Amino acid sequence: MQYLRMNIVVTGGAGFIGSHLCDRLLKEGNRIFCVDNFSSGSKNNISHLLDSSHFTLIEHDIVEPLFIEEKIDQIYNLACPASPVYYQNIPIRTVEINVIGTLNMLGLAHKHGATLLQASTSEVYGDPKVHPQSETYLGSVNPTGPRACYDEGKRCAETLCFDYIRKRNLDVKVVRIFNTYGPRMAIDDGRVVSNFVVQALKGDVLHIDGDGSQTRSFCYVDDLLSGMVAMMGTSSDFHGPVNLGNPDEYTIDTFADKVIALTESQSTKEYTDNFRIDDPMQRCPDITLAKNELHWEPTISLEAGLSQTISYFKGVL
Repeated sequence: MQYLRMNIVVTGGAGFIGSHLCDRLLKEGNRIFCVDNFSSGSKNNISHLLDSSHFTLIEHDIVEPLFIEEKIDQIYNLACPASPVYYQNIPIRTVEINVIGTLNMLGLAHKHGATLLQASTSEVYGDPKVHPQSETYLGSVNPTGPRACYDEGKRCAETLCFDYIRKRNLDVKVVRIFNTYGPRMAIDDGRVVSNFVVQALKGDVLHIDGDGSQTRSFCYVDDLLSGMVAMMGTSSDFHGPVNLGNPDEYTIDTFADKVIALTESQSTKEYTDNFRIDDPMQRCPDITLAKNELHWEPTISLEAGLSQTISYFKGVL
């Protein structure tokens, strides 16, 4: 009989990042409880896991309390729509997921004596006045704008995590995830990687907000997972928050050129004035803390990661 290392809950486990995390943790010999209500995740992302005796799908919304009888060792809390297209359509629910949902997962972790990893976001920095962004920067977030349901929701989730650390001695790890991409991204999630790749593969015009001088840093999903697993495995006295992302920074205009070249597309670029409200002009992580504490940094180049992502979207289209 195979020895199972740990019982692990992954909320948002049918999402883009969550499904890859389920893959990895299952291959490492763990029993996985995948929790998702499929509001933004897809059963297609985990269909290949459903026949495994060590994989359990729990269709559940974490805004409601979750009860699991088996002893749980770890919880990765990834449940939340991460695309502006999705969360701005359900802003009140997004706040509830981040606040009530996180509170429920902290309660579940406390009940089981489990370690919880909270997936926070680079959006806690808002449209930053410090560049690159380090964990000591407190951010510049608009609390009343259309992105606040996600940005401030994640900030409040971090508050809850650290209050549970201080008041209930819970082992919580907080990671701030920067732009991540790879296979299983939703084709309609409205983020720049999926938008540009799909437009290029179709031969459509790539629409760029402004002059394309705004910047992003792109981390391939496999690199992100390595950072998350490393964070979960750190000593109980290190809680973060810690940035996980790729510090290689590209303008959106340059990124569009890379996508066109790698897809061998005849697409052209078109510049528009349709800026999203509160969309940050610069985004780049300072990963010094991750290097020092986790001995982690990305290893997959943008070209290599984009090639895998493009192959995936070719299959989808």
